[in-house]
Amino acid sequence: MLIKVEAIVREEKMEEIKDALNAIEVNGITVSQVMGYGAQRGYKEIVRGSEVEIFLQPKIKFEIVVSSEEWEKKVIDVIQKTAYTGEVGDGKIFSYEIRSALKIRTKETGYDAVQSDV
Repeated sequence: MLIKVEAIVREEKMEEIKDALNAIEVNGITVSQVMGYGAQRGYKEIVRGSEVEIFLQPKIKFEIVVSSEEWEKKVIDVIQKTAYTGEVGDGKIFSYEIRSALKIRTKETGYDAVQSDV
């Protein structure tokens, strides 16, 4: 079974999370800059003398595909501990099963498709 873990976290936590994932030997991650909001609903800022509501917050999205529920738990635990500040806006972590995976170059599928080329 392949599982995808997605985490949307504060921008300033990106390097810490990346280093923590490397420390547990996670071999492949995808990182994207995204915008969104949750409970904090943005903030107000003064721009050229006028108050403006900023709803979308810059966030970082990590995507990691793992090969077992054991690795899913490890990845989620590391991200949760590293991303935690205790403040609104710490983010969310989602996980779900992947129906299929295909490595384009080799045409490998499933578990073999997500293994490193070492």
